[in-house]
Amino acid sequence: MKVTYYPGCSLEGTARDYADSIEAICGFLGIHLEEVPDWNCCGATAAHSVDHKASVELAARNLNQASILPNEDLLVPCPLCFNRLRAASWALEHEEGGRYSFRLQPGIPMIWDLANFFGTESMLKELSLKVKKPLNGLKVVCYYGCMASRPPRVTGSRDHENPQSMDRIVKALGATSLHWPYKTDCCGASLMLSRPDMGYRMVGKLYDMAQRMGAEAIVVSCQMCQSNLDMYQERIEAEWGRKFAPPIFYFTELMGLALGMLEVPSWLSRHFADPRPLLERKGLLP
Repeated sequence: MKVTYYPGCSLEGTARDYADSIEAICGFLGIHLEEVPDWNCCGATAAHSVDHKASVELAARNLNQASILPNEDLLVPCPLCFNRLRAASWALEHEEGGRYSFRLQPGIPMIWDLANFFGTESMLKELSLKVKKPLNGLKVVCYYGCMASRPPRVTGSRDHENPQSMDRIVKALGATSLHWPYKTDCCGASLMLSRPDMGYRMVGKLYDMAQRMGAEAIVVSCQMCQSNLDMYQERIEAEWGRKFAPPIFYFTELMGLALGMLEVPSWLSRHFADPRPLLERKGLLP
């Protein structure tokens, strides 16, 4: 199976662990990733906060580049990149004509958030057949953040208030996905740099609720969310005067564990909050 792949900037830097897990998982499942030729930054927050036209055209160029490849699907692991690509497609289709110098080429593939792609019925069936080491006894909450599903008119999400893709994946892997009310709350994003006091309160709320629900770890699909939840735990605990220390897993890392992939510990070793002691206690570490 061949798919077009837009990795985005952070997967080549701060989120290499996520990138490595995606490439390994897709290789294991027979999914051949073909990168968008000569792709550029999607614009992220920086562009669309200062220049709407530039933000649309930066993302639209990637879509036109993706149309060069013959594949039907475009996988986007970063929810913010996914949101910007979908927003560009929506803007060029629905906003006033003549506003943009770009036009979308024919053959633009279906734009997929990576977790939603793996959460489809066909992919879950394929995944379930290949699970070698079910993650029995591991209790987690799935944290989606705010970019992959909203606004629904742009993302196409039908469950934007209560997304389910990672929950379905976690269950297919044998772990327990606990219900909780904060799965689409914001992690604070760049407030961790500009207003850490606010960011610490926002992430602390997530830790607190996950702990109250009985979760042993938090599962994410967004590298910004993973960074904010993983990197500042000691500071947030000092701010709250409480111990939280939840491991923060990418959903692809849990897939690797359940599929029996030996390289998983190398991905986990890059985390600030080390998830390996929890997995050792559960007998789940390769």
